[in-house]
Amino acid sequence: MATSVINTYADPSMPEWMSAAHSTGTSIMACEFAGGVVIGADSRTTTGAYIANRVTDKLTKITDHIYCCRSGSAADTQAISDIVSYHLMPIGGMVQRQAVSIGGSGSTYVYGYVDANFKPNMSKDEAVKFVTNTLALAMLRDGSSGGVVRLGVITEKGVERSVILGDQLPKFYEG
Repeated sequence: MATSVINTYADPSMPEWMSAAHSTGTSIMACEFAGGVVIGADSRTTTGAYIANRVTDKLTKITDHIYCCRSGSAADTQAISDIVSYHLMPIGGMVQRQAVSIGGSGSTYVYGYVDANFKPNMSKDEAVKFVTNTLALAMLRDGSSGGVVRLGVITEKGVERSVILGDQLPKFYEG
């Protein structure tokens, strides 16, 4: 005999999607090049199907030469970034050097592109183009990613930040 659980607190007139768990989405990445690292992220913050913010900055400064790409609950990731910045220690995580790394819900759509197109010792311009193209492709496929692409180029001289607006993103097909 199957039993079911009835939520006696739910409003029966409320659509089911209004009480569903909220999912988050992001496309973030980091890529080494000869002389530094390029980091990038989309700018969309979602709460389920609702776009709460179209121009979020998910590239967060930890120190003058250390940034993190945030993915997941915006409030939680910002709080952890602030704590790490204050204490400069890994909190419940790990540090592992990788030549290229992608994350967030959009990353599932671009692993093949990254594997086929990443090459060690790229120039700065090649790395910026690679990160921009990867994020643009992720944003095309992932409904939770979108907005603009925010980039940071980290070198021994410091950090150069830039934004590529949605209408300036590379196009891979006309449709």
